[in-house]
Amino acid sequence: MIANTPPPPYYAVIFTNLRTTIEEGYAQTATEMVDLASQQPGYLGYESVRDSLGITISYWKSLEDIKNWKQVSDHRLAQKLGREKWYKAYKTRICLVERDYGFEV
Repeated sequence: MIANTPPPPYYAVIFTNLRTTIEEGYAQTATEMVDLASQQPGYLGYESVRDSLGITISYWKSLEDIKNWKQVSDHRLAQKLGREKWYKAYKTRICLVERDYGFEV
């Protein structure tokens, strides 16, 4: 689904990754992180796709909200497990969304 974000400005955290072959615990942790993120102040939504490359974009009201999310203890544990087990490589990019537009039928 396309996230229903408010009018700009807001922030996007783009998490691009390549997975390992290890599946144990990944799906459950991913679901838990989406649920946990949605409870954080400033969270606006997310979009995620996976083929050979995975891209998840989460949307936030402020840089402070992003910083606070990064420090949540369960999220920090998921980050650690990602580096140790689930990802061969990843890149995180934080962007200010200054303008958006779309089309919907």
